[in-house]
Amino acid sequence: MSPRPVIATGQQIGAGWSPALSVAKALAALAEARRAGAEAVYWMADEDHDRAEVASVVGGANGRLTRHRFRFDARPGTATGWLPWESGHQAEAARLWGPLPEPQAPTLRGHALALGQPLWDRGLRPFSPTDPAVREPIQAQLARWRALNLEDLLARQADVLESQGAPLPLDPRAQAAWFSLDPRTGRRQRLERGEPLPGSHWLSPGAAIRPLMQSLLLPVAAVVLGPSERAYWRLCEPLWERVELAAPKILPRPSVYVVPKGFTIHPSQLEALKVGAWDRLAGWPGPLPTQRFQVSEPDPSWPGALQDRFRKEQVRSRERLSKLDRRLQREASAQVLGGDPERLRQTLFPFGRAQERVQPGLPWLRSGELLDAILERMDGATPLILVEER
Repeated sequence: MSPRPVIATGQQIGAGWSPALSVAKALAALAEARRAGAEAVYWMADEDHDRAEVASVVGGANGRLTRHRFRFDARPGTATGWLPWESGHQAEAARLWGPLPEPQAPTLRGHALALGQPLWDRGLRPFSPTDPAVREPIQAQLARWRALNLEDLLARQADVLESQGAPLPLDPRAQAAWFSLDPRTGRRQRLERGEPLPGSHWLSPGAAIRPLMQSLLLPVAAVVLGPSERAYWRLCEPLWERVELAAPKILPRPSVYVVPKGFTIHPSQLEALKVGAWDRLAGWPGPLPTQRFQVSEPDPSWPGALQDRFRKEQVRSRERLSKLDRRLQREASAQVLGGDPERLRQTLFPFGRAQERVQPGLPWLRSGELLDAILERMDGATPLILVEER
């Protein structure tokens, strides 16, 4: 009997389950698995060692978002799944986000597993590629792959993509294809070509080869990916045939915005909201202050310096009046959107970036009703989902 096909997604999860887009990916995989009669799996990318990415988060203070960075007492190069999550980290997180579940283990991985329980309850299965029970049996196969010199294929593919003007988020001609991973400490170090793997260490594929390992460990039929992930998955396109694996179908991740209660906004209005172009959201029904302003020329009998000053003062007056224009346009937009557009802008685009890329997923995970509302809208065809907060 063939194993049940898997719809996979996942990424490196930061403190507070950051960023929230990882929740959107998880729900997209779950929705697709339900449609396909498959199993949804969340790949815990705890083998990565980008500590800055998992430590840098956003929290709430007095109703305002603030940047925060967790500190981890671990050697440089320690994979994120091994980073400690101790009582001090838990207390720090509670100050940022309020009470949260106790970690399943005293590691960042254990913290993520605890926060993700609402997803596991809905049928998503967490999968760690660093579990010795699944990782040790594939070491011989990874060693055979390493002997195939996949780096050459990656370099050629990078040349092809570069010639096409395609994005190249990582350069396999400069970045390592293989690493060594110490399963006791989580320390991950670059392996040069021909360099022997230290005893008792695991072979760890670089980002461009990791998709192959995913399909080696799981019967992956499709993967839910974001734009940057799709770009580096293109790098491994020539590798599938070489390692005799079928490439999974790639499903684009939809973007999700959680809109504050009382507001109404259409996806087509998001770009105008992001840049604060209130005039593109709604027009003031009457004349604007600048339209009431009449420019006049200075009297030619005035001294030249005074004429210049007169013109400059009119320019300044018009600039001040344009601020009043903007105030009226903001009020008109508030009538259309159901509330202050600036408040909505700061909620959906904190620090000028999409909400799902900035805020942690924890607030979404706390609301089962919100998760279900997002999941219901995951139809596999809608690229952008707006849902009211619960």
